[in-house]
Amino acid sequence: MSKLFTPGKIGPIELPNRTIRSAAFEGMCPDGRPAPALIEHHRQMAAGGVGLTTVAYAAVSPGGRTFSHQMWLHEGIKDELRSLTDAVHREGGAAALQLGHAGFMADGAVTGQPVLAPSRVLNLFGLNLPRPMTEPDIAELIDAFGKATTIAKEAGFDVVELQAGHGYLISQFLSPYTNRRKDRWGGSLDGRARLMVEALRAVRAAAGSHLGVIVKMNLRDGFDGGLEVDEAVAVARLAEQEGADGLVLSGGFANRTPWYILRGDLPLDDLIAGERNQLKKLGMRLFGKLVVECFPFEEAYFFDLAQQVVGTVDLPLVLVGGLQNRLAIDRVLDAGFDFVAMARALICEPDFVVRLKQPEPAVSRCEPCNRCVASMYHGEQHCPL
Repeated sequence: MSKLFTPGKIGPIELPNRTIRSAAFEGMCPDGRPAPALIEHHRQMAAGGVGLTTVAYAAVSPGGRTFSHQMWLHEGIKDELRSLTDAVHREGGAAALQLGHAGFMADGAVTGQPVLAPSRVLNLFGLNLPRPMTEPDIAELIDAFGKATTIAKEAGFDVVELQAGHGYLISQFLSPYTNRRKDRWGGSLDGRARLMVEALRAVRAAAGSHLGVIVKMNLRDGFDGGLEVDEAVAVARLAEQEGADGLVLSGGFANRTPWYILRGDLPLDDLIAGERNQLKKLGMRLFGKLVVECFPFEEAYFFDLAQQVVGTVDLPLVLVGGLQNRLAIDRVLDAGFDFVAMARALICEPDFVVRLKQPEPAVSRCEPCNRCVASMYHGEQHCPL
C-alpha cells in the first residue's frame, strides 16, 4: 500500500492518512461569521476521505481582515465553529484552523481600523499605505494569536496553522522587501523572524498538549529582494526550536506574486466581474495582465525548492502546490515528505482522495483554470467545471 494511506501524526493528533485539505480562502463567512456553507464544505472534505481539513484565513483580530466575508476569530462564533468540527469528526476526519492577520493587505473600509504593517511600504494591489506597527501594536497582536488558539481549542479543532507565508503580516515581517525596520523587529533574519517566533510561542503555550501546531511558510517570496530559500531553511529551524509540530512548505506573495502561489491560468474576466470597487475594476481591466506575473502550472511545483528543507529539521513536512496526480504524490512522499496538501483538486472533486485509492493512478479533473480563486474573493468558493 502507498504511504499515502498510512496513518501520520502532527503533534498529539494522529491522522488516518497523509492528505490535508490546505488552507485556501472559502469566502463563506458573511460579516465575519461562519455560514452553514462553510460547515458543509469541510464536512464534504472529511466525507471524501481527507485526513485533515483546514479552515482558512481566520483573522486573529478585527483589523486583520481583507474581506467582509472573511472570518474574524472571537468568542461569539465559537458555537458555529463547534458545529463545523463536530461535522468533520462525525465523518472520521480532523479539523485545522489557520490563524493569521493580513497586515497591509487588510481593508480599512471593511475593518474600520488603521491598516498596519512592519514598515510604510505601498500595497499596490490594495492601493493603501499602511502605518508601521508600534511596540504596543505588536504586543497586542501576539496576545491575539494566543487567545485565538484558545478559542480554536475550545471549539474542538485538532490543529492550528500559523500563517507565516504568502505575504500576510508575519510574512511581511520575515521579508526584507516589506520589513525596513531598524529596531529589534527588523534588520537581520533574527529580527525579522522575531514576530513569528513570539506568535508561535503564544500559540504553542495556548495549545498545550491538546492541539497540533503547524506553520505555513514561504520557501521563496517569488521576486528579487524578497525572502529566499537559504533564509527559509533558517526560518524552518527557528519554527522547530519554538515547538512547531510540522511545516507547510509553500511560496509566493499575495500582493506581488500571487500566481507564484497558484500557477496556471489567470481568470481576469472573472476577477473583474466580481470586483465591486469601480476604480479597482478599471485598474484590473487596464493593467491586470501587466501587473500580475503568471507562472506555468507544473506538478508538485514547489518540490525542488522544498527538498532543500528535507533533512534540515526533524519535523513532519507538508508539501503543497500542484499535487493532482497519484504518481506525483507518491514521488513526493517517497522523497521524505510526510503529508501532501491540496486545495483546487479537492474543490473540484471533494472525493478525490477516494479516487486516489483506486488501483489505476488517479489524476484530478482540475484544469486548473483558477476560476475557483476568483469565486473565493468575491463570493462563496466553488468550482465552475
